[in-house]
Amino acid sequence: MTDPYIEAHRDAIDRRIALIERTARQLAGDHADLADFAAGHEYFGLHFRDGGWVLREWAPNASAMHLVGQLSDWQVRDDLAFQRLDAHGTWELRLPADAMGHGDLYRLHLQWPGGGGDRIPAWARRVVQDPDTLIFNAQVWRPDTPYQWRSDPFTPPQGAPLIYEVHIGMAQAEGRVGTYAQFTAEVLPRVVAAGYDTLQIMAIPEHPYYGSYGYHVTSFFAPASRFGTPEELKALIDAAHAAGLRVLIDLVHSHAANNEVEGISRFDGTDYQFFHSGDRGRHVAWDSRLFDYGKPEVLHFLLSNCRYWLDEFRVDGFRFDGITSMLYLDHGLGKAFTSYDDYFNANVDEDALCYLALANQVIHAVQPEAITIAEDMSGMPGLARPREDGGIGFDYRFAMGVPDHWIRLAKDTPDEQWHMGGLWFELNNRRHDEKTISYTESHDQALVGDQALVFRLIGDAIYDHMHRDDRHPQVERGVALHKMIRLITLATAGHGYLNFMGNEFGHPEWIDFPRPGNNWSYHYARRQWHLVDDPDLKYRQLDRFDKAMIALARQWAVPGSAAPRLLWEHDEDKILLFRRAGLIFAFNFHPTRSFSDYRFPAPEGHYGIVLDSDDGAFGGHGRVDHAVDHVTLPEGADPHIIHRLSLYLPNRTALVLAPQGSS
Repeated sequence: MTDPYIEAHRDAIDRRIALIERTARQLAGDHADLADFAAGHEYFGLHFRDGGWVLREWAPNASAMHLVGQLSDWQVRDDLAFQRLDAHGTWELRLPADAMGHGDLYRLHLQWPGGGGDRIPAWARRVVQDPDTLIFNAQVWRPDTPYQWRSDPFTPPQGAPLIYEVHIGMAQAEGRVGTYAQFTAEVLPRVVAAGYDTLQIMAIPEHPYYGSYGYHVTSFFAPASRFGTPEELKALIDAAHAAGLRVLIDLVHSHAANNEVEGISRFDGTDYQFFHSGDRGRHVAWDSRLFDYGKPEVLHFLLSNCRYWLDEFRVDGFRFDGITSMLYLDHGLGKAFTSYDDYFNANVDEDALCYLALANQVIHAVQPEAITIAEDMSGMPGLARPREDGGIGFDYRFAMGVPDHWIRLAKDTPDEQWHMGGLWFELNNRRHDEKTISYTESHDQALVGDQALVFRLIGDAIYDHMHRDDRHPQVERGVALHKMIRLITLATAGHGYLNFMGNEFGHPEWIDFPRPGNNWSYHYARRQWHLVDDPDLKYRQLDRFDKAMIALARQWAVPGSAAPRLLWEHDEDKILLFRRAGLIFAFNFHPTRSFSDYRFPAPEGHYGIVLDSDDGAFGGHGRVDHAVDHVTLPEGADPHIIHRLSLYLPNRTALVLAPQGSS
């Protein structure tokens, strides 16, 4: 790693590298490599093998295990008793082919010293909820015709990812849970038309509480059945691939749901099978269980889970959720990371760090073109550096300070007081030896109790003044800033950009899933696509700008190019001008002042406007003449001195200029 502050902690880094390498060797054992070891999903769980059924689970503390379900009228029977294969705690049951059929429901009944109870198999691939009793059960899933992949092989798009973050359930407009099939038919075409090249899907692994946003996982190998069947999820991914989009899913290995019957907490009667025992095994703030990443069986489970989604559903990578919580024993709660000592002291869970490195090793061995993204707010160095450089191996990390800064500005500071130098610093404050993905707002910034950025900017006027001909001042301000904020975030993004579905067109209000506090309403757990479909509303104009912005970023490969170079910054004028990927980006954040002849240093040449946030098509005032040939002029008589460009910069407007004759 090239960070000069790292050298003082070389001993800690060497110790971590040694732990990673030693653990990888120990886990792989007789296997050819770690990826072969991470295939537990092909051994554990329910499988149809050699003309019959075989079901295996790991439960070291269990004294007996039985299969119960529709085949036994939910009664414990001796002929459905598992055999313990070894002292390690592997249990196995073999049944003839006619014992169970596609769609049958089942679960396990375990006994352990001092008690017993029903459990959903930890390795179950299909779990469903009875709509009347609300009880969860595993389900035999063996359709007559296996899914036939059409987009095979798939070559992911090259370059920096432009990510469209989605939630299947809330991706539709009706007050109900959306489905994989509905998303494929109705929403996926919108993503393709918007120009994004990557889908990032939330809440795929099974979670019993819809309002957990998918973060309280109970069945790690089962795609959420409330959205449809595994085949329908595969069809969604297949259709995305056919359209040229890679597909990422959220992987929640930072914690697990507390649930004991439908989850894996106290699966074999102990609180320490998968998790740390006692207080260390419980995340009080999240009301969830914490994995013991030092346990080989836990590593087998989680690493196999990584491979499972790659093998079975052909996903193209993962966003690893809650990395900060994993990395620190205090979970980083309420902590300001102000010193490098914070990254290398006894508060760091080096077993968790080791797991993350091994997960990246497995993922990239199975699918070399897969991408992994770390969601870490602490700034832990090396997360997105290659293993050979002493890093953990993620491909990208999120620039989580950027959306936080935008929310703070929108919430606490009038835009006439926004400090241009501070803004430039925040947008570019990242580890330059690690790839980062920037965003204005993800789903996090729009949750209940907070507000989407557009709602912060416009307020209640969004309900009555979004007609394209309505010039309400608060709406005018919000629409102008919404475009500028998104463009400058994308233009300064290190190596990728993310947007949450609907935010590109200024989706109003917040996100709130059905819960007791809102009388189980779906009103805020949906996307109001009719707003952007209405040509008479400003939402359509914001959407049109986002499409143009994304198209420009793709054409010029803006994220991923060399870092932006500041040309001019003036706080009193509220001006930021910079150059990147051959383009000149000009921002006038001043609320009232326009500049008719603003001069600033620029590379010699002729420039033409290729994007104008004030364009009437984007809800602007159309004050800029796009036909003007902007020519740099030397300052003084000596042609070798600095050249300057002169621009008309209307207030609250962003312009992008390209060298003329370029494409």
